[in-house]
Parts: sequence; C-alpha cells; structure tokens
Amino acid sequence: MTRKRRPSFDSSQLGFSFEVPKPATKPADLAGLGAMTAAGVSMVLKGDPRSRQEIAGAMSALLDEEVSALMLDAYASEARGNHNIPFHRALALIAVTGRIDVIDPLMRRIGAALVVGDEMILTEMGNIDRQVAELKARQRMLATIAKPMKRGGR
Repeated sequence: MTRKRRPSFDSSQLGFSFEVPKPATKPADLAGLGAMTAAGVSMVLKGDPRSRQEIAGAMSALLDEEVSALMLDAYASEARGNHNIPFHRALALIAVTGRIDVIDPLMRRIGAALVVGDEMILTEMGNIDRQVAELKARQRMLATIAKPMKRGGR
C-alpha cells in the first residue's frame, strides 16, 4: 500500500499572519520552493471555475505572449521540476485568477509578507501611530529639560 504524498503547498498557509517572516539566509532555506510553487499553481488552477484554456487565454492577453493550457499543466506538476513557471507568468496567473492569497506563503519563504490593496492604508496607519508615539516620547523627554523662553530682557 502506497501512502499518498503530502502536497508541497499546504492550504492552511493561506490565512494572513502577523508573524514576522524570517529571511532565507542558510543553505537549503529555499529547498522545495519549486515544488511549493507548482503546488500553488495547481491549487490556483483547481480553484478557478474556468478551464485551463480560458485561463491560459486570459494570461496570454494580459502578457501579450502565448501561454497554453499544456504549459499550465506543466507548471502545476510538482514532478516536472524542469518546467517551473516563470515569475512574470506566475504574476499573470495570480492577476487573472485573483488568487493573491497564494503569493504570501511563497513570499514568507524569503522573509517578506504581502500587503494587498486597502491593507496598505492599515499599514500606513500603523506607521503613523509609531511615528506619533516616537514624537510624544521626544516631547516628554524635552519637557523635562525645557526652560521657558525669555526675550527682550524680561
């Protein structure tokens, strides 16, 4: 009896996390990334109601280059490591399917996280809050050493 192989891309990785990703710096930190990418492509294709030919057509139009359903089949196969999806086509696949959630787990492998659309507003608000806190701390520190201004001999 053969055990079913565990997929390289675990769908439980798709939820957003505030955990700070660690950059890939050690040998083999990115081992298996090709298989994980292929599994992600497979997940995107299986989750889309359109046929692979329709998805390939939408990608072709977006990129202004030929992408075929057979290419998508090869990109989705973890066993065909010599047919990895080029980065620009991976981005086109995500754009035409709207499956931005698949990119974040891949980005986290290199120490990055994905912020999408209006999430940028929340990110900027957090940054502003941090700046305000720093300015208030500076203001408190200055208040301990500040003396009233005196001009004109008064």
